[in-house]
Amino acid sequence: MNDEKQDNTTHFGFRQVPVEEKAKRVADVFHSVAGKYDLMNDLMSGGIHRLWKRITLERSGVRPGYQVLDIAGGTGDLTRKFSRLVGPQGKVVLADINDSMLKVGRDKLINTGHAGNIEYIQANAEALPFADNTFDIITIAFGLRNVTDKDAALASMRRVLKPGGKLMVLEFSKTDHPALTKLYDFYSFNILPQMGKLIAGDAESYRYLAESIRMHPDQETLKGMMENAGLVNCHYDNLTGGIVALHTGIKP
Repeated sequence: MNDEKQDNTTHFGFRQVPVEEKAKRVADVFHSVAGKYDLMNDLMSGGIHRLWKRITLERSGVRPGYQVLDIAGGTGDLTRKFSRLVGPQGKVVLADINDSMLKVGRDKLINTGHAGNIEYIQANAEALPFADNTFDIITIAFGLRNVTDKDAALASMRRVLKPGGKLMVLEFSKTDHPALTKLYDFYSFNILPQMGKLIAGDAESYRYLAESIRMHPDQETLKGMMENAGLVNCHYDNLTGGIVALHTGIKP
């Protein structure tokens, strides 16, 4: 299940919108929720998102001196940990298309003393503003589903990876447990929007987030898209019953 753009439209949640409008609509969502993003992440997942990110870090293989790109890095959870791992000889680029999210992440990282080896770049994943063969590791956590043209984004990520470099996509995915799926759907479409309204003052943005998860490619489809982008040794690991999947691919 790709973006399935027909008649120059694409999906925004469950709705079809003109392709050129999606980026702005997604931007409006994250402008709205940026200030409460970290709090809502903890509440929405019961803190489990921290475990998912820790697994990503552990499997990244990041070493001192590495060049790391954290796409859709938002408020900087992964960037902060990567900054420690790459050390003063390495570099981490926190990239996000949304300037509100980028500012929240930058302020948080600077305030906690993580500044020396981090750069902050506002960038569109579909056309990354970096030279070919720049990064050892690229991560995109809970961001790919918001990209309009996922194939273009994956090709762009492959381009800026060094040969032998690794792309890691951490994203909500599809469960294969009927009872878990039923519970997850009830939570997503009934509890989550109300939580968004109460905490962030925005039910609609969290309704979109729930819908965007359902429209995202399933595990096997995304694996095939990564292979089509020219990555090899592509595989995924289901986390929390497939509610989240961690996809990995290597640039040959």
